[in-house]
Amino acid sequence: MRSFFQFLRITFLSLPFLAMQQDKPLRVIFFGDSITQAGVNPTGYITQLRDMLKAKGLGSRYELLGAGIGGNKVYDLYLRMEEDVLAKQPDVVYIYVGINDVWHKRTHGTGTDPDKYVKFYEAIIKKLQAQNAKVILCTPSVIGEKTDYSNEQDGDLNRYAQFIRELAAKHNLPLVDLRKDFQKYLEQNNANNDEKGILTTDRVHLTEAGNKFVAERMMEALPK
Repeated sequence: MRSFFQFLRITFLSLPFLAMQQDKPLRVIFFGDSITQAGVNPTGYITQLRDMLKAKGLGSRYELLGAGIGGNKVYDLYLRMEEDVLAKQPDVVYIYVGINDVWHKRTHGTGTDPDKYVKFYEAIIKKLQAQNAKVILCTPSVIGEKTDYSNEQDGDLNRYAQFIRELAAKHNLPLVDLRKDFQKYLEQNNANNDEKGILTTDRVHLTEAGNKFVAERMMEALPK
């Protein structure tokens, strides 16, 4: 009988702690480049996603954090992930990188070779999984919004996006296929075949509408 009452006492005292654990919001980190760095701005995709969640009464379920730095390529993410991501003990991490790995080949004479891109990307996945974070992959969107396949780097972007699709399949991970989604949207909404001004300001970085579009795609993949 004494042990029974002791059990009840421990159970009663544990209930508030268990309730706190259950009510703790999911910590979600968006890990990427300048697009994600701008995502925390007033009209950025992370801010808009936070507002969308609040409007649905889900704001308290998620803590959204941005970890984007302008100019970053996949190996930059790998080198800073300990301090900028793992140290924050995330529950969920979106990996959104690839634009600069392609774009900088043309603008800076650098970029990232395909084999190195895949190796660094996969190393990031494994380190995040080792800390029990749920990993969500994102394909790179656009470098130019023309819909007639005349953007100079469409071929490379398609190739690098396919690498990410294959990594998602290999590791059984959720995928936000921004490359595919952007192309579909632009085919329907860029009748003049403009190179910018629909979802991007400069062929790469997002307009307010572009940020909203990305926020909506991210929300579809957000763990419930």
